[in-house]
Amino acid sequence: MVSRLLFLTFIRNGSNGGGFINGNSQSLSLFNRTSFLSRFLSSKTQTSEFLEESLNSQENDDLRSRIFRLRLPKRSATNILDRWVGEGNQITISELRQISKELRKSQRYKHALEITEWMVTHEEYELSDSDYAVRIDLMTKVFGIDAAERYFEDLPVSAKTIETCTALLHSYAGAKLIEKAEKLYERMKDSNLPLNALTHNEMMTLYMSVGHVEKVPLVIEELKRQKVVPDIFTYNLWISSCAATLNINEVRRILAEMGHDSVCNEDWVRYINLTNIYVTAGHLVNAESNSLVEADKGTTQRELITYDFLIILYAGLGNKDRIDQIWKCLRMAKQKMSSRNYICILSSYLMLGHLKEVEEVIDQWKQSTTTDFDVSACSRLVDAFADVGLTEKAHSFHILLIQKNCDPASLSK
Repeated sequence: MVSRLLFLTFIRNGSNGGGFINGNSQSLSLFNRTSFLSRFLSSKTQTSEFLEESLNSQENDDLRSRIFRLRLPKRSATNILDRWVGEGNQITISELRQISKELRKSQRYKHALEITEWMVTHEEYELSDSDYAVRIDLMTKVFGIDAAERYFEDLPVSAKTIETCTALLHSYAGAKLIEKAEKLYERMKDSNLPLNALTHNEMMTLYMSVGHVEKVPLVIEELKRQKVVPDIFTYNLWISSCAATLNINEVRRILAEMGHDSVCNEDWVRYINLTNIYVTAGHLVNAESNSLVEADKGTTQRELITYDFLIILYAGLGNKDRIDQIWKCLRMAKQKMSSRNYICILSSYLMLGHLKEVEEVIDQWKQSTTTDFDVSACSRLVDAFADVGLTEKAHSFHILLIQKNCDPASLSK
């Protein structure tokens, strides 16, 4: 009964092409001259940009500073690059890549995309597989998944490498396009591309995000069949899929496998030891165990699923103090939380009967600037509690949602 409920804690709310044959980069030149983005991006000079640069002339006058002074997305980074070269300056491809990377970190995707487009239209720059993969990701963010898909299909065969394919797979997974992701995954396998851990992780992340936990072991089987070395995120997803169904014996077996992994390092050893404690005890008995829960605030997006896994285990163990501690750590992390994180903590507090904390989490989620409150996810959580016989908890949660002006019944109106 509980396993069916915990399964729901991982719910996130939210073409035919050429073969995949690696070749030389000569066939890219025609594509570089007639790139897809030329239909979208304009290089018209804007007087306002010139005035803005003049007003900021006292600031650092390097290429990066000029681009980052473009406050509005509608302003053109292309104009800045053209003007910089027109003044007799040189621009290296490594400099362009670094500026694009920093723009992406600042979520200035349109300007980052313009940087990569400028690289494409200047044939002196030879784009790498990673450059094309970045463009697919940026195109998804700026123009949408359809534009990214068309861009990918228009790439020459030699550019349809493991990196560009995985980038499109990532876009499909983010949009929860299961059929398209599975079709691309099969194409990649049939084309004998050298799949890596990241490719398989994308499929597992997708399955976890839509609640298809039962498909995760199938991806693991394929990963092993191809003799791909798993990374820490692979293990996190695999363990989390087992935790969702409270398959603790399988968790122990996976941890043992991790311990024998040829690339196991000190961080992995600590993770293995700590997780063994979480699985076998109702409280931590090792003083070092606090180090993971009180981890630094640089938690990555991929590591967040590990914390979901820990929250679920502690909910099963009835240890509210540790749940509180992990939730505090999650809220302090630099990375934004997903609906999955909120549903996970809500279901755990509900299962333990802590309605005050449930109310606080609802408020925190509604106030979040990075993840919109998902009424439909909460509705499914109400149904899940009712389905396993926890009708009182389901009713209490429903009442709280009504009091917070997020009644699931409004979805049907």
